[in-house]
Amino acid sequence: MTKTKETMDSLDRQVLSAVLRWTQAGHKVALVTVARTWGSSPRPPGAWLALRDDGMLQGSVSGGCVEGDLIERMRGGALGGQRPFVLTYGLGRDDAMRFGLPCGGTLELLVEPAPDAAQLQALARHVAAGDLMRRTVDLDSGGVTHEGGRRGDVVRWSGSRLTTVHGPRWRLIVIGAGQVSRHLAEMALSLDYEVIVCDPREEYGRTWQVPGAVLRTDMPDDAVVALRPDPHTAVVALTHDPRLDDLALLEALKSPAFYVGALGSRGNADKRRARLQQHFDLSVEEIARLHGPVGLPIGSRTPPEIAVAILAELTAVKNGAAPVPVVDAACGAEAMPAGAA
Repeated sequence: MTKTKETMDSLDRQVLSAVLRWTQAGHKVALVTVARTWGSSPRPPGAWLALRDDGMLQGSVSGGCVEGDLIERMRGGALGGQRPFVLTYGLGRDDAMRFGLPCGGTLELLVEPAPDAAQLQALARHVAAGDLMRRTVDLDSGGVTHEGGRRGDVVRWSGSRLTTVHGPRWRLIVIGAGQVSRHLAEMALSLDYEVIVCDPREEYGRTWQVPGAVLRTDMPDDAVVALRPDPHTAVVALTHDPRLDDLALLEALKSPAFYVGALGSRGNADKRRARLQQHFDLSVEEIARLHGPVGLPIGSRTPPEIAVAILAELTAVKNGAAPVPVVDAACGAEAMPAGAA
């Protein structure tokens, strides 16, 4: 359904779409970007907000803390002009309390009062095509440039020059094109992942329908080798078929992928680790990298719930917030630290 597809678009695409729609309708639109934060800030550098002349907005730069003030400024004409400029919130204690910034947090925002719609339309096309792009705004010249990016690029702010990254900054390789994979792919796309699904089984490929997720029909291990997982790549095996999952996991566990997981019960996960250790040339440390059962233990049962659990654990690992597995070097078994679920 069209409505579902729109809600699953990435934040970048939602903001770009709003800017283009509103501009085409004759509205004045400002584009606001988080350039830098101090202390505890709800939104990271690079976060976007599109703000319309009547106060309508898309995106967020503070989780609601300063959006009200930006709306008042927009309606009052204080965000006018042509050249980009900087707004700072929360420098003093009173200011931080006034805007509800937690723990004395401070935001430095770059405001573009008249973004170039043609440039943004070109950027939107690249992002929709799955391209990773760098966008640079120069305060001294007022100029904006777009160029191709690569995974690992980060937001950079010199005080007069802001470079942000747009498009699929992370990559998810999914083995299997079943129901869980469909929900996982849709959710991952909304988080700016490039999603590649691999399933050589014809009956699964015929029914795969997730716009934006690439389907490959070669053998999973060949696909993983060809895609060359890097530290910005996650690999999740979801077929329940060892002939497909195990070979893909073998290649993924040897790679620098930041996350490797496989669907299955705890008993099946133990059997899988035993197979990997007995039949494949993997070290204890490499096998210990495997997340299985995959996902956080939230009592999930349905395909959408399982997808939520997987993406939650994947996000925790990506952000450095996941419990660290403890490995028994004698047998290669994995256990969670005391107190972990």
